[in-house]
Amino acid sequence: MFAQITYATEAGSERPNEDLVIAGPSWAVVLDGATPAAGVDSGCAHDVPWLVGRLGGELAARLSRDDRTPLAGVLEAAISATAAAHADTCDLANPDSPSSTVALVRGARGRVEYLVLGDSPVVFALAGGGVEVVSDDRLERLPGGRPYALELVRRTRNTPGGFWVAAARPEAAGQAVCGAVEARRVRAVAPVTDGVARLVDWYAWSWADVVAALDAYGPVHVIRAVRELEKERGPVRGKRHDDATAVWCLLR
Repeated sequence: MFAQITYATEAGSERPNEDLVIAGPSWAVVLDGATPAAGVDSGCAHDVPWLVGRLGGELAARLSRDDRTPLAGVLEAAISATAAAHADTCDLANPDSPSSTVALVRGARGRVEYLVLGDSPVVFALAGGGVEVVSDDRLERLPGGRPYALELVRRTRNTPGGFWVAAARPEAAGQAVCGAVEARRVRAVAPVTDGVARLVDWYAWSWADVVAALDAYGPVHVIRAVRELEKERGPVRGKRHDDATAVWCLLR
């Protein structure tokens, strides 16, 4: 289904990159681990890159051998297996347990399936022109507006009426934004992390601009564009530079 998959990922600081991208012939996964706030006890003996790497590996193993299980089911099984890998050493009931967003696409049976959990969107470049964006904006709709208090985020993470991410609760997979687009309608698809979405959220690019840049110059160029704007204009909030990942999947 996919003729070519290209991607780039870059750390935003000297810390290890908490993004992860993995791809196969018919699928691509982008994960964005949540950097813990200073002084927060996660109850876990492992860091965020461990969680992201383990979850990514579980997803890749399943996607490589099974193209029929719905994507929410694939993610549920991957979260369960990841949780089981550290249930004996860590407090998985802690709401601050390491977590990650998930953006996942798979080409199968004449469709491009997608799953989005958290603020890493999937962008479709349509065969007839234009774009369609699949996003999960629940984190942006918490009460009170940004900047959010740590306790608010803690209380609303993976709870009804709050926002959902991949951590230790397999039922989070059932809260993902899932669907499919007929492959004949799609020219390419791009899962990205919020480090790339800054171009749209902060710096007045459109998603059509992002798609055009990916198409013409590739993922490395798009990340460089983010870095240049971060240096010129600074961040709207939070980190000056965030980990950034972009994938460009061309259909046949």
